[in-house]
Amino acid sequence: MLKVSCHSSGDQIQALAQCSFQGRPIARSAFPPRRNTVSLCRPLRMAPVLAIASDRSATGIESGVVGSDVGVGRVVPSDSGGMAERLRLGSLAEDGLSFKEKFIVRCYEVGINKTATVETIANLLQEVGCNHVQSLGFSTDGFATTTTMRKLHLIWVTSRMHIEIYKYPAWSDVVEIETWCGTDGRIGTRRDWIIRDYATDQVIGRATSKWVMMNHDTRRLQKVSDEVRDEYVVYCPRVPRLAFPEKNNSSLRKISKLEDPAHYLKVGLVPRRADLDMNHHVNNVTYIGWVLESMPQEIIDNYELQSITLDYRRECQQSDIVDSLTSVEPVDEAEAVSKLQGTNGSPAATEEDEDLPQFLHLLRRSGDGVEINRGRTEWRKKPTR
Repeated sequence: MLKVSCHSSGDQIQALAQCSFQGRPIARSAFPPRRNTVSLCRPLRMAPVLAIASDRSATGIESGVVGSDVGVGRVVPSDSGGMAERLRLGSLAEDGLSFKEKFIVRCYEVGINKTATVETIANLLQEVGCNHVQSLGFSTDGFATTTTMRKLHLIWVTSRMHIEIYKYPAWSDVVEIETWCGTDGRIGTRRDWIIRDYATDQVIGRATSKWVMMNHDTRRLQKVSDEVRDEYVVYCPRVPRLAFPEKNNSSLRKISKLEDPAHYLKVGLVPRRADLDMNHHVNNVTYIGWVLESMPQEIIDNYELQSITLDYRRECQQSDIVDSLTSVEPVDEAEAVSKLQGTNGSPAATEEDEDLPQFLHLLRRSGDGVEINRGRTEWRKKPTR
């Protein structure tokens, strides 16, 4: 993977820095640049500031040339959009129907395996999704609401999330995430993602999600009206595009309810203030961490998460206390999953001769046992490093 390192000197190729100051002068050094690295130096205070939207060079690194006559860079006026928009490493596709953004994996985003955690991946998916809708001109308050939705106090909430990771990026790796949205019947919408290693263009993960409409005041679900649908459907691919086009793929599998007694149990999980999102309920990424809290230590030590599916069944409030239950999924209930055929660049199924551990999960309120979330995970042996 493409690595990003920090040095006090060296070529200042800034276009790949997540918070870089693109278009500013490039500091030169007597030392040759390291291969496959981006050296980040403190930006010089120069004016005016120009943002560069450039193509990938032959080395896989974005050009930092300003006003180049070789056709690599496109100069964006400094007064177009806000500061975040000018510095963000993301943009709409030429047809305007998908959005791509690059991210550097930070040191605080990796876990015990020295790679990005699944929560990090989920947060990046959420980030690029929000940036996508903002680039389309939807509301900038984080709710991705249309004009009609704001008039009627409607918001989007996640009903299902499915993530598959084929290779976890490590600290300072650069990933590129592509996302797009689509309709999903009369009750909601869907959003898909493709995650690539930016250096090799290899697909290292895929994800899909379903969203339903909720009234922000009553907290009740509501069907998507034609008026709302007409406002966002113009930004959806004309021909349905799926991150998981394979028949009987694991994102479609129904999750059986885990019944007591569970094999593993973690009780008394309490939402923190930091877990609340702008909808005033627990952020959907928090549920992933709660699910993993009840996983047996033997699995955590010897395996890594390959896929996770979560069905969000009820809101969780800050005052709720949550129990996390986990059980091994019975073999006779596990449905056959079609092997990946490489569609969308995804790799062929790995560990074909090895049975991958599979678990069922349940999050419930401690007091009354009301179901909040049910999930399913699949694990594979940790790679030797």
